[in-house]
Amino acid sequence: MEHGTSEGQQAPFHTYEQAVEWINGLIPFGIRPGLSRIEGLMELLNNPHRKLKFVHVAGTNGKGSTCAFLTSVLLECGYDVGTFTSPYITKFTNRFQYNGVDIPEETLCRLANRLYPLVEQMATTDLGSPTMFEVSTALAILYYAEECYPDVVIWETGLGGRLDVTNIVHPILSVITNVGYDHTDILGDTLEQIASEKAGIIKPGVPVVSSVDQPEVIEVLRAKAEACKSTLYLVGDQYTAERISGDEEEQVFRYKGLFRELDITISMQGEHQCANAGVAMMALEILRQYSAFVLDDERLLEGFKHTFWAGRLEKMPGEPTIVLDGAHNPEGAAMLVKSVPQTYHYKKLHMLVGMLENKHHEPVFRHLLSIADTIILTEPDFRRKMDADQLATLVAKLQQEMNRTEVNVIVERDWRQGIQLLQSRTEREDLGVVTGTLYLISDVRATLLHQTDSEKGW
Repeated sequence: MEHGTSEGQQAPFHTYEQAVEWINGLIPFGIRPGLSRIEGLMELLNNPHRKLKFVHVAGTNGKGSTCAFLTSVLLECGYDVGTFTSPYITKFTNRFQYNGVDIPEETLCRLANRLYPLVEQMATTDLGSPTMFEVSTALAILYYAEECYPDVVIWETGLGGRLDVTNIVHPILSVITNVGYDHTDILGDTLEQIASEKAGIIKPGVPVVSSVDQPEVIEVLRAKAEACKSTLYLVGDQYTAERISGDEEEQVFRYKGLFRELDITISMQGEHQCANAGVAMMALEILRQYSAFVLDDERLLEGFKHTFWAGRLEKMPGEPTIVLDGAHNPEGAAMLVKSVPQTYHYKKLHMLVGMLENKHHEPVFRHLLSIADTIILTEPDFRRKMDADQLATLVAKLQQEMNRTEVNVIVERDWRQGIQLLQSRTEREDLGVVTGTLYLISDVRATLLHQTDSEKGW
């Protein structure tokens, strides 16, 4: 099959694998904040993003889960929904979904062929080559604007907000889940600095919903919303989401908003998922009240109940009981430590942990050490992995400080051996948890579910 390019020349890619290899080959161009390259690409394509309705979602944690809640409810209510997220857990195509289904491989290949000559052309200019994330974002826009035409696109930021590539769009609604310490090397090392980057997705006149709770962060969002003449809907002010019950299968929270009250059941585990579902519910209420979305209550509740997002307190099938959770930063680890005892009954808790080198490891391990009986330190199969022996040195120091020397800490560099060790140590009445970077979660998940096509990555 001939894949033509926009210039009518011979197509460079004949297979999906070749196209993905090219996009991933742009990784060395790294994260280069700024919108000039994506604006240039959109200009060359006649600005297809202007045809679409976006709900733009930013935040330190909970972006993916919030996008999943929004997608599930809107789909259940009869809308066609595009969902653009990152990183992916199983396959590169996961990032570009339409109605919950990945982009077809041949479509991705065809769109890559359209983008290739434009990327090459731009690489020769002062702007330099677009990055992997910029090309992926352009591909998503082309897919939604020219291939499948969704009613709405749930659009997750890659990093920060203000200078993030996804900020090229003018959404109908912005959502900021929370603000914590992650990517401080790029976004700044105070909460105010990080918050002002996230607040960059607030656009003139576009309403914004947020579940942030730190006073200094709220101040930053308020100031930005005011400057943009945007209405801010804030947890604790315009709505609340309070967990009222839960077990290993599901949990219930009470949503109280400006327009009504509702008890909502979700299958996603952890109190933080009630917060994510709450911010999604407030967002849906705004779409219903002000953008004429028709959302039937019964369908809406079904959508919440059936929402699933891989690698977030996700219970693996079979024995022993093993749960996967991508808690790769301090806030994520705090949520994990709060949620595990709240959700599961166990005698001993054994953990397998692997991290990347650019993270705040000390606060993460302070949380994990507070509840673990065993911590197996391993290394994810990724170029920026954190050395397990270095982690062990850090953990030993924290054990002394915290008086938690009884926690059994084991170094097993090979994550495959690490899984086996975790399984053998986890008795029937115990719980095993795999946590840390999503790159580790992705590999472990594929192994435990016997998936052969796992690709994982950004």
